[in-house]
Amino acid sequence: MIRLELSFRGILAIALVLVGLWFLIQLWPLLLILTTSFIFMAALLPYVEWMVRRGINRVAAVVIILVIILAVLGSMIAIVAPAVVDEFRDLRANLPDYARDVETFASDLGFNTERWDLPERAAEIDWNRIISGSQVVDYGQRVLVGILTGLTVAVITAYLLVETHRLRAFLFRFIPPEREADAQHFLRALERVVGGYVRGQLITSLIIGVYTTVVMLLVGVPNAIAFGVLAAFADIIPLVGGIIAVVPASIAAFQESPTQALIVLVALLVYQQFEDRLLVPRVYGQTLNLPALVVLLAVLAGAELMGVVGVLLALPAAAAGRVVLDYYLDRHASGRLAADESVEVLAPDEPRAG
Repeated sequence: MIRLELSFRGILAIALVLVGLWFLIQLWPLLLILTTSFIFMAALLPYVEWMVRRGINRVAAVVIILVIILAVLGSMIAIVAPAVVDEFRDLRANLPDYARDVETFASDLGFNTERWDLPERAAEIDWNRIISGSQVVDYGQRVLVGILTGLTVAVITAYLLVETHRLRAFLFRFIPPEREADAQHFLRALERVVGGYVRGQLITSLIIGVYTTVVMLLVGVPNAIAFGVLAAFADIIPLVGGIIAVVPASIAAFQESPTQALIVLVALLVYQQFEDRLLVPRVYGQTLNLPALVVLLAVLAGAELMGVVGVLLALPAAAAGRVVLDYYLDRHASGRLAADESVEVLAPDEPRAG
């Protein structure tokens, strides 16, 4: 009878786990949206609290911040999109000439370009096949879905910012009183790490955007502000963001002259080294503190799950995971230390209880 009862409990536990996994898979898009909203909430909460302390209504503070963010994003897209379209049209129309300039420039540097045939290959590109009507419709649908998802995230983020204290009080109803201090510490650490990462990323993006704009203006490349904004966007993307920031700007400069392209390429590569070695460690400090392998795996997992959006959210999510892991390890270490101290209290010559 006991064995049958244990077997029934085991089957029931397995069934509950499978049902939970099924619900997790079905609700996975919603969970990703909620995770994204919590990340933005952690980043924006200090600014909301700052405005509330200065007498601004909480709802008004949240609305002001979100309107500013949406206005900035809309302005950046309005600047970048026309410039990208113009550069693409120019590249498509003059690609054979640019390919010929590349061969000439490489030949002047001492490379043997007799077998490259770059102008001929550029002239043979079938642009209509590369950019077909079905692909345009497909990308249009993706953009529409992305816009709707972004608006959903904005609405949920606004709700979380407005109802922060109520949500916190509701959460602590399920936490025993003796664990409230640990929960408070955990939430503060989560807010510091995730919010600190997002705010630090905004700082580095602003710096590379301004730097790229100044370089392009000094060299005399058209649409300098657009390429600065594009570099700021690209800087958010881990691992490959540096390449995305450098390549379009260098191509645009090459359309003016190979010398200008070389200056832009060197200037942006030098900045990448400055950002990686000096700026990022100072801005983030110990906020992120993730091994390179974890960063790579997080980015790959984010790209597989959500595409570009997943890549952007990979490191904040990984940082949150590190907070959870650190909390567990600290609790485990504290438990072991308490156990060791309790053993040391009983000296060998003292009688044990019982």
